[in-house]
Amino acid sequence: MLLNLILQKLKQAFTDLFPIIVVIAFFQIFVLKQPLPQMGEVIFGALLVVTGLSLFVQGLEMGLFPIGEAMAHALARKGSLFWLLTFAFALGFSTTVAEPALIAVAKEAAEIASQGGLISSSQESLTGYALGLRISVAFSVGLAILIGVLRILKGWPIHYLIISGYVVVMLMTIIAPNEIIGIAYDAGGVTTSTITVPLVAALGVGLASSIRGRSPLVDGFGLIAFASLLPMIFVMGYGLIIF
Repeated sequence: MLLNLILQKLKQAFTDLFPIIVVIAFFQIFVLKQPLPQMGEVIFGALLVVTGLSLFVQGLEMGLFPIGEAMAHALARKGSLFWLLTFAFALGFSTTVAEPALIAVAKEAAEIASQGGLISSSQESLTGYALGLRISVAFSVGLAILIGVLRILKGWPIHYLIISGYVVVMLMTIIAPNEIIGIAYDAGGVTTSTITVPLVAALGVGLASSIRGRSPLVDGFGLIAFASLLPMIFVMGYGLIIF
């Protein structure tokens, strides 16, 4: 049974990656008309990706989703709004500040800002800029999850909050420095990645399932939208201060 489960997960991961393989192979063979460089390493790397994706998905199903839902249920039963909101903020902040995609983007943004003469090229300036960017994004995601939890508790319509947020984004885009706008818009995407999404989604579904009158399907989802929205506002605010 264990072997069948492993083979099933590997097959599913390969099926998910197959369109990417087809696209790369088509352009390499028929458009560029060149063989893949280092074919052996490419194939070995692809096998590692399939294996890693299988293990990652299995880990989500076994660990992150259950613990997120279980903690949401426990906090809802405890009946303490303070601890529930504190947990929501801490979860959003901690998962985002450890997000690999955010770390990579913050580091790249610091190097580009240095090359453009916006900040000093010293290691201290690079580290400080990247860290400030990460903290700004992590704080905004923590606040976003907190607002999302309040929405579930109060039953606020999600579209009012989302529309209002994007109105603020458009207004801030007008006054924000050009050097930060692209980074801010990218920050909204990199925050919702491998670590943040599973735990936040599980929190929303678990919380909506624990509250009478709330539907996990209608009210349990939507936290990720807030986690993508607020970083754009906060990063543009960070740019107004830095630049």
